[in-house]
Amino acid sequence: MAGEERVTFADFVVGRGQALQRTAFLLTGDWALAEDLVQTALARAYPRWDRIARDNPEAYVRRVLVNTWSSWWRRRWRGEVPTDEMPERAVRDEYAGADRRSAVQDALTRLPRRQRAIVVLRYHEDMTEPQVAHALGISVGTVKSQTSKALTKLRGDAALTGYGASVATGGE
Repeated sequence: MAGEERVTFADFVVGRGQALQRTAFLLTGDWALAEDLVQTALARAYPRWDRIARDNPEAYVRRVLVNTWSSWWRRRWRGEVPTDEMPERAVRDEYAGADRRSAVQDALTRLPRRQRAIVVLRYHEDMTEPQVAHALGISVGTVKSQTSKALTKLRGDAALTGYGASVATGGE
């Protein structure tokens, strides 16, 4: 493979680690869990790096990230304890950008897992429908229908009221 320059694992982590972390946060809704998710995905990719680096390492790692998150989600016990009373809400940040990000994050966590993964990959990662379909192992038609359903839910989400159409449509 003369002339083809492969990225080293360390360079990949340095260059794409923060982007992977943001994606993981949007999937999990928790920074600590997102860090664990990225670490697990990278740990699973490392032993195969020579093979992965030849093709598209970022697509492979993102697929491992999403698949790992899905397998974590399928576990029966998630550490949640039901209560009769909801805890008090924290005081919101005074800055509108922080409020908007928080509202979008909350709305994303209310979407079903597949729809959330599709919206995150499609709009946050700016992937095309075929790329999302490939990353999740589903058809392009499923990506389209699930995107439509997810955007309809986001548009109807009362928590996003007042933030404009761009929040619920991913900026379209």
